[in-house]
Amino acid sequence: MATPDRQATTLALAHALSAAERGLAVIPLSRTKLPALRSPHRHDPAPTSCHGECGRFGHGIYDASTGPARIRELFAAAPWATGYGIACGLPPHHLIGIDLDTKAETDSSAALRELALRHLFTIPPTVVVLTPSGGRHLWLSGPPDAVVPNSASRLAPGIDIRGAGGYLVGPGSRTRHGAYAAAPGTAHLAPAACPPTLLRLLLPPPRAHQRALVTTEAHSRGLLQFVLAAHEGQRNTRLFWAACRAYEDGIGPALVDPLVEAARSTGLTEHEARATIASAARLTGHRP
Repeated sequence: MATPDRQATTLALAHALSAAERGLAVIPLSRTKLPALRSPHRHDPAPTSCHGECGRFGHGIYDASTGPARIRELFAAAPWATGYGIACGLPPHHLIGIDLDTKAETDSSAALRELALRHLFTIPPTVVVLTPSGGRHLWLSGPPDAVVPNSASRLAPGIDIRGAGGYLVGPGSRTRHGAYAAAPGTAHLAPAACPPTLLRLLLPPPRAHQRALVTTEAHSRGLLQFVLAAHEGQRNTRLFWAACRAYEDGIGPALVDPLVEAARSTGLTEHEARATIASAARLTGHRP
């Protein structure tokens, strides 16, 4: 008869193979939720940046695979594994994990609801994994060109994010603290697309050179055309909106005079136009 640990390993392998059939790359985990295979370079005299190029196992998520043969080899090399991890950020799902923790004095579910109300997004039906501590993992799918970083409580207290370079403990895994299981009615679902507004919150703030990419001539021309197309009764509103976008995108000061000229051509006076643009600057945290 198989030992309890051996049974747990067999079940973990079966769940891992099932996840791989859905396009999810997996690695074996120990009862500590850490990768079951230790780095083959841990005794090297100097640090190494090997991500598996050496051909040996033990490189964490860089070992992750959807290939059944490869997965069986990984588990054969780690017969003590009792769970499996699902690598985030990889195609085809580009998985993003929203980890709602249950730390003392922290209501992460309420914090997520508050974020959703404040930023006007809704979490669609998706895979939900229940953790032994009473927490939840929400699985979302990201676009191929978005690299969501891992973070702890940056989005809100008690909400950790698993993104590129991270992994989620898969349902069916057993750890020191208990088992992970899919919430009823969600196991058959595919990871739902991450709401665009939430995705923007998860991505790191754009760097200066990235903002510069937005300041293209075409973007400036588009804002000016938006003002020029204004009819009577919407001239101030359109000018204010365009000026806000210009300041948010870092081109406000350079676009003040062109916006004034565009507004004047719609019938506003120069004084009215400059006052509206100054209001937009103040609202977006800039000096007029």
